[in-house]
Amino acid sequence: MKPTDIGAPDYFHKVVDCQWACPAHTPVPEYIRLIAAGRYDDAYMVNWHSNVFPGILGRTCDRPCEPACRRGRVEENNGEKPEPVAICRLKRVAADNKGDVKARMPKPAAKKNGWRIACIGAGPASLTVARDLAPLGYHVTVFDQDPQAGGMIWSQIPRFRLPMEVIDEEVGYILDLGVEFKGGVKIDSMKKLIEQSYDAIFVGSGAPRGRDLDIPGRREAAKNIHIGIDWLSSVSFGHTDRIGRRVIVLGGGNTAMDCCRSSKRLGGEDVKVIVRSGFEEMKASPWEKEDAQHEGIPILNYLVPKTFEHKDGKLTGMTFEKVKAVRDDKGRRNLVPTGEPDQHFECDDVLVAVGQENAFPWIERDAGIQFDQHGMPVVDKVTMQSTQPKIFFGGDSAFGPKNIIWAVAHGHDAAISIDKLLNGEDIQSRPSPIVNLSSQKMGIHEWSYDNAISPDERYKVPWKDKTITLKNIKVEVELGFDPLTGFKEAQRCLNCDVQTVFADKLCIECDACVDICPMDCITFTQNGEESDLRTRLTAPARNPTQDLYVSGPLKTGKIMAKDEDVCLHCGLCAERCPTGAWDMQKFLLDLTHAGHGCRAPQKKAA
Repeated sequence: MKPTDIGAPDYFHKVVDCQWACPAHTPVPEYIRLIAAGRYDDAYMVNWHSNVFPGILGRTCDRPCEPACRRGRVEENNGEKPEPVAICRLKRVAADNKGDVKARMPKPAAKKNGWRIACIGAGPASLTVARDLAPLGYHVTVFDQDPQAGGMIWSQIPRFRLPMEVIDEEVGYILDLGVEFKGGVKIDSMKKLIEQSYDAIFVGSGAPRGRDLDIPGRREAAKNIHIGIDWLSSVSFGHTDRIGRRVIVLGGGNTAMDCCRSSKRLGGEDVKVIVRSGFEEMKASPWEKEDAQHEGIPILNYLVPKTFEHKDGKLTGMTFEKVKAVRDDKGRRNLVPTGEPDQHFECDDVLVAVGQENAFPWIERDAGIQFDQHGMPVVDKVTMQSTQPKIFFGGDSAFGPKNIIWAVAHGHDAAISIDKLLNGEDIQSRPSPIVNLSSQKMGIHEWSYDNAISPDERYKVPWKDKTITLKNIKVEVELGFDPLTGFKEAQRCLNCDVQTVFADKLCIECDACVDICPMDCITFTQNGEESDLRTRLTAPARNPTQDLYVSGPLKTGKIMAKDEDVCLHCGLCAERCPTGAWDMQKFLLDLTHAGHGCRAPQKKAA
């Protein structure tokens, strides 16, 4: 293998698994250390710079960072199931405990640059575009059919998960940058908007249409059959404040979990979720399913809806066919009937939450925007540009339903593209991130970070009593970590951004680092092909998705190979090394956002 180029921005970025997995690439260990130090304002701003909505995401993020967390891979015999650091909930700790950070926010541009940007939809993708471009002098106008900015953040996420004051605060930070918000304005023609001579248009309209279920009885019992996302919006607007005593929720995603928990608070006494797949295959996040079950809501699996039962135009129940999962010769899963009798459940209302679709009836097909066979716009996955050069898409409207943090990432990318386009640059040429490596050495055995490994199991987030939360849909269920628990949870972080950096010219091959390494991840051996080398390490490196750190040739002709997959970043190798061949260096990656940093350097005149 060739020596590892640690100067490549993505090398250590990939080693910081949580940051690598986050679509917005938030520097997770950096803000967790700040929380442990009680520097909540700083921790909040690190988040805000990257993911825009720390308080909102600290309650609602889909947490792609947590399955990637190294903590879950390296723990042994610590509980039945090793748990990652509670990264998402620590984000909320920063938001809940910060002071007044308004003075640290960007100021509205003192002078406009003359370019006008329209954002359709006031959800997280559009708001991110507005936040990135408004301080640069762009006049950004955000349109939304709803009277309040936030998109699905405020219209579909229940208040018991996300209080209104958190939304108001973080959306307000963006609107205060000089963004023009036009609420209650529905864009019904892309061609008419184009005629208004905007310099660029960003479409962040989400996936606003819930899928229906066309089975017998749907039309006759329509009065008591509701599309899940529409029903949640109606609850948020205050148009709906009650539901029948017996409720069936169809679907296994997060929307279904919000529907069943909301129903429980609006009069539903017998609320059940019925899903055609198995429990493990449900698309809902594991914690969302646990929360529903904690509130006494049963989840029934492998039941396929057959009919809505009705009498005199009124819904009376539903009939389901029992199925099982069977895999074919190619390993594909199919649901086949078990042959058992159909199951019938009585109900007063049904909430259909079986998926969401994009709807673009307002975009004329001769507006220059190409659509694929699924009715989705053809969008460049790097630049977010459509086939109409000045029109960009992001969030659910670009690639279908995902989550808030993906929408934020799309917004950042689109803002870079718009800024480069209007400055006459190639938008395919993307800016490199800013990368810093700084030694943490303060003495022979001292580091400027706490490298002790906490043995604690993951801390549970406390809940308000169910007797209170189930009576009021606006009472937040999760209380969040208090500062002490937040500190203890932060101590579980392994500081994966503090890298073990090896200087082969200083190594005397004494094997002191090998002897002291608690994970046996350092090996001195003969070089070879990667597939062979991985099997010859002291502890075989079986995860090919994580790189090996390979040195240049040493004095004996051997090389040092370290398995990055299970390294604890504890610093014992650097403490033990008699020559200083090992050092602990903090890696900080800061993605470049729209502005001068994303543009090509200007050549000086001769």
